[in-house]
Amino acid sequence: MTVQRKLLLGFAIMTLPVLLLGAEAVRANILERDALEALGESLTRTRTYAEVETAMFDETEVIWRHMSGIDPKTRDEFRMTGEVVDYWFNRWSTELGSDEAELVNGVRQIDQQIRSVADTVFRLYDTGHREAAYHLARRELKERLQPALTEMNHEIYRRAREFSVQHAFERVQGIVDTERQLLLWIALVTLIAGLLTSWLISRSLARPLQELTQAMAALGRGDLDRPIVPHSRDEIGELAIAFARMTENLRESRTDLQRLNGELAAKVQLLEHAQAQLIQSEKLASIGEMAAAVAHGLRNPLASLRAVAQLAGRDQTSPAGRNHLGEIVEQVDRLDQRIAHLLSFSRPAPFRPQRESVRDLIHGVMRSVAELLRERHVEPQLALPLGLPEIRVDPLQLEQVLVEIISNAVDAMPDGGKLRIVGVSEDMDGTTPGVTIEVTDAGPGISADTLPSICEPFFTTRVDGTGLGLAIAKHYVEQHGGRLEITSRVGQGTTVRVKLPAAEPLAARSNPRGSSESRE
Repeated sequence: MTVQRKLLLGFAIMTLPVLLLGAEAVRANILERDALEALGESLTRTRTYAEVETAMFDETEVIWRHMSGIDPKTRDEFRMTGEVVDYWFNRWSTELGSDEAELVNGVRQIDQQIRSVADTVFRLYDTGHREAAYHLARRELKERLQPALTEMNHEIYRRAREFSVQHAFERVQGIVDTERQLLLWIALVTLIAGLLTSWLISRSLARPLQELTQAMAALGRGDLDRPIVPHSRDEIGELAIAFARMTENLRESRTDLQRLNGELAAKVQLLEHAQAQLIQSEKLASIGEMAAAVAHGLRNPLASLRAVAQLAGRDQTSPAGRNHLGEIVEQVDRLDQRIAHLLSFSRPAPFRPQRESVRDLIHGVMRSVAELLRERHVEPQLALPLGLPEIRVDPLQLEQVLVEIISNAVDAMPDGGKLRIVGVSEDMDGTTPGVTIEVTDAGPGISADTLPSICEPFFTTRVDGTGLGLAIAKHYVEQHGGRLEITSRVGQGTTVRVKLPAAEPLAARSNPRGSSESRE
């Protein structure tokens, strides 16, 4: 039964109480709508400030993009982003009351500081002080201003909840209390004639209002997931429906804000990663030029020294002299091998990819290192499924990568042990098909402090190592679109994983041998 029919029923019993009740219902409806309109205006201010927040975070993003050097138009984009911030800021500030002026000043100060830092970062970056610009941006933006802006956002949204939802709740609560008093007064006036009717009307109105009041109280506490189900089809039910829609809009707004914050954090992380790669590339380029110069400067004198030592050894009659000259030749060969590593690092071989079988490549490498494994008493254990997809690689480069990894594993087991090599078909990033080659030794492992630097150029833990083998291997793997990952636990050995994308499947291809594993 609708409120109108309930009122008509009461009018049949007693005209005056019905008139009073109708007037009260109209007044309560008007006040409730006023409360909802005030709440809507507050939510509009909150959404306006969300635009201010998004635009200010975009300003910081443009600064990182400028330092990355990818987009040459970031200065103009920063200016336009500042205009967007000013537009939404002016619109937001005009919607606020005088009691919230300190919030406007706080946000404006943070935005001015962001722009001041941006001018300094742009000036340092454009004058060549890129590292100083990066450290300044990280210290001022990421460590100071962005946390300050986040704290300010929390305060603004907290006040928005207090001044909008709580205020609306108090107004509706007052309406409900007043209405309840009037209903009781009417019940007393019509004690004999309308006792039963007044009780039914009071019950039918109070219950949904109480549920709506509880829902609004929950919303005031920040519980946006509480379901609001209208139990009547009257005006109060419509109010409950409108309140449920409002709560749903609030949930969507909160979800959008969380999604935008997550996207912004991911973009900042990508920019930081790109910046680190750029700095690393510049360092490697400088090291490569230096390595090439040093290698070319040493090779000719060493070749002359080796030739003289060999020539002298032919005419040397003393065994001790021949031993000394042979040791000279051996040391010259060792230096030449290190120089070859330097040249390989500074001038990598040409990249000529072609379709290859992972099993054939690994078997070829095992034949080339078979003698080394026998000498060091290392037992190879291969697990290469027949169904491994083919890969598109430069076979010479990939063989060099595997030989380097296997040699390091053998060096880690001076007393011998088991060397396990496993081929696994797994996706690269969840969508791209790929192949993973795992090489696991039974050596002493690598400490957690040393592991992050193990692939850095010229970093080595071996006395006679150059520190370039794994650096070259990592470069070759990344050149193929793959990744080189190393995990290790002290006392339990080390595992090196070479992750490579699978080659595109041929138009027509059969595999009669199936996908059973081969254990060798």
